[in-house]
Amino acid sequence: MCPANTLDGNPRTMKFRRPQRPARLALLTVAAVLVLGIAAIAAAWLTLRASLPRVDGEFGASGTARPATIARDAQGSVTIRAANRADAAYATGFAHAQDRYFQMDLVRRSAAGELAALVGEAAVPLDRRVRVHRFRARAEQAYAALPPAHRALLERYADGVNAGLAALDARPFEYLLLGAPPQPWRPVDTLLAIYAMYLDLQGGELLRVRSRDALRDLLPAPLLAALLPTRSHWDAPLDRPPFPAQPAAPDTALVDAHPDWIDTRRAPRTRGVIPAELMVDAGTASSALGSNGWAVDARHGAGGRALVANDMHLGLRLPNVWYRLTLEFSSASGPRRISGVSLPGAPIVVAGSNGDVAWGFTNSYGHFIDLVRLEPDTADPSRYRGPAGTWETAPETMERIDVKGAGPVMLPVRETPWGPLRQANGKVYAIRWLAYLPDAANVGLADMEEARDVGQAMRVAQAAGIPTQNLVVADRHGDIGWTLAGPLPTATLDPLGFPVEADHAATALARLAPADYPAIVAPAYGRLWTANGTQLANEATQRRIGDGGADVGARGTQIRDALFAGERFTERDLLAIQLDDRASWIAFLREQALAELDDAAVASHSQRAAFRRILQSWSGRADTGSAGYALLRAYHDALYDAWFGALDERLAAIDGGLSMRRASSRVLATMESLVRARAWKPAYAADWRAFMLERIDTAIASVSADGRSLDGIRWGDRNRLAMEHPLARVLPAAVRPWLSAPARPMPGDIHMPRIQGTSFGASERFVVSPGHEEDGLMEMPGGASGHPLSPFFLAGHSAWTDGEATPFLPGPDVHRLTLVPAGSGG
Repeated sequence: MCPANTLDGNPRTMKFRRPQRPARLALLTVAAVLVLGIAAIAAAWLTLRASLPRVDGEFGASGTARPATIARDAQGSVTIRAANRADAAYATGFAHAQDRYFQMDLVRRSAAGELAALVGEAAVPLDRRVRVHRFRARAEQAYAALPPAHRALLERYADGVNAGLAALDARPFEYLLLGAPPQPWRPVDTLLAIYAMYLDLQGGELLRVRSRDALRDLLPAPLLAALLPTRSHWDAPLDRPPFPAQPAAPDTALVDAHPDWIDTRRAPRTRGVIPAELMVDAGTASSALGSNGWAVDARHGAGGRALVANDMHLGLRLPNVWYRLTLEFSSASGPRRISGVSLPGAPIVVAGSNGDVAWGFTNSYGHFIDLVRLEPDTADPSRYRGPAGTWETAPETMERIDVKGAGPVMLPVRETPWGPLRQANGKVYAIRWLAYLPDAANVGLADMEEARDVGQAMRVAQAAGIPTQNLVVADRHGDIGWTLAGPLPTATLDPLGFPVEADHAATALARLAPADYPAIVAPAYGRLWTANGTQLANEATQRRIGDGGADVGARGTQIRDALFAGERFTERDLLAIQLDDRASWIAFLREQALAELDDAAVASHSQRAAFRRILQSWSGRADTGSAGYALLRAYHDALYDAWFGALDERLAAIDGGLSMRRASSRVLATMESLVRARAWKPAYAADWRAFMLERIDTAIASVSADGRSLDGIRWGDRNRLAMEHPLARVLPAAVRPWLSAPARPMPGDIHMPRIQGTSFGASERFVVSPGHEEDGLMEMPGGASGHPLSPFFLAGHSAWTDGEATPFLPGPDVHRLTLVPAGSGG
């Protein structure tokens, strides 16, 4: 008999019966769900596609006087062609908005302390920390003081941004996910983008000063001074050509000290890669993770040409912080072409070449933030004891922090003559920051477009309102120069970077006159190099810059030595220096470890024997396949933990952001001194050799915790790229790959030219000779577009990961969108 629910029982007809009503309803429900699901996916897909930018055709634009073109090559790199500078600014804004509006919005909100209004309560703590600086109010004041030509430039750019945003058929996909509409761009928002860079590049000095203050409370003065050296044998100052440098004799106060904390440290905390808290961004990270920039003059450039090489290192995310841009327009001086990298949110090329001069930047790490420690009135938090010893009242501004999905948070910000008040680890400070100067943010860098030689370029840079940078510049005549771009203070309150008391803080904050800026033009040795280290051997001149965390210098030394190892350099030769992953900085630890790993030490210790064998055959590089570098890196971290781990815990107990690495950017030199002096043996070790072997065993345990043999360890496994869109982590795991770059192993690390971490590295690399841009090279992580459905989302990314030499200039036009004045097309 056939089942009643499937056949009618007649062997001749064998007809199917209709399902009973409950089964029919279930099938219909499933079908409806499937249809609705498919429809939702299709609608989401169509909406996502609708938010892609226009790349071809014509578009009626009321903001242009004459037609302007946005051309894209096969990689999505943009070339703006316009009849004049104003139309070029408008078209730049249009392109930035279509490709990167959400990124621009995050940048301005992060500077203004307005992220919570977009993403909700999770961002309130960050907004509270940032809002104390009142950068939106400062931006309004700075904008009002701009020259009329610069205000007009920002107005045309903002008009272009808002036109580009409105021209999308759907809002950028991030706003759909967040359930919030994008807000219009205002001309003043470009200055907020500059303040965001101040936070990124200089904000870390706040933690440096506070870490030093905490150390001063914990340590005797001689040990404190020994732990915070102002120089090291690694220094590579610009005003001194290379000469053989030997490690200095260790400070006796350091060697003779036996800090109590080292005897309390036993449980290992070692990591196989640089600690995550140092990999966030340039402002909060160690300067070991900074940028590189150098120049060679016509005597040392192939074909008698001066060249500039620049790779600015920042946090890596999608989309990349920079946007490749070429501007072509007519000016009063004739046709101009400026090519390089722009910051979405600003209508200028930040670094690159204008055909007459080429320029690049590295963070200067000067001393730009002072803290004034104040005595508050316990009965009235708005009052503090001033320099004269009398109670003074800090005027209060109530800042409103809007929060998506919740009520606003009101934050009182109290101002003093030095700057805003901030309470931290039980103390009250006033912040005195160069960023608070009225002209700390401006668009003076736009004038670099008309610079014709090194001298003009340096004068533009010295008047610019950007976070203070090392500028290296070359011109088509073959000359090179270095100076500081952005403001320098006339004086700081404490050259060593400790907080000062109110009665020692009378010096007003003011900007140094450009004529007094340190500068080097046409050096006799024909080369200039910067890598975030101490710039000058001349102490009096170096004091104008100060030290806000200058790099220990190992990276700068390696770059300088490579430049002096040759006489003539092509673009590819300089790219090879940018990609140099030789780990010279850690060679002293290899030497020391092998000295301890004698035959007796490895007898009956197979892991130690493997450790020794791998170190003996190590290539000296931090390449992806290197077991030797992975082991040495773990050994370095084990030593750091033994010597400073417990001290870091004491500092973190005061405030989670404080550490020895924050207090000193020269910990490497300190550790080298301790190794060479065989100092600071913990009480648990019978002798120095036993201590070293125990640290080697700790390093071995840290890299083989997953059961892997030492021969199977690879540095690339521990230095794997993790680069993604800011929203990737809040989306389902299945969606994250669409918003992420491939997690591939990467060569490089700290203290070497090829700086590379999991989410930190070269935000761009270029090498160019002014007037010979067609021979230049450029690589960038990520792609031109911030949209995951765009073919340009990761276009060019593999060239960056592979260190492939790709052209500085964009390729032939593949797409062309023409903005025509309203009424003449559309």
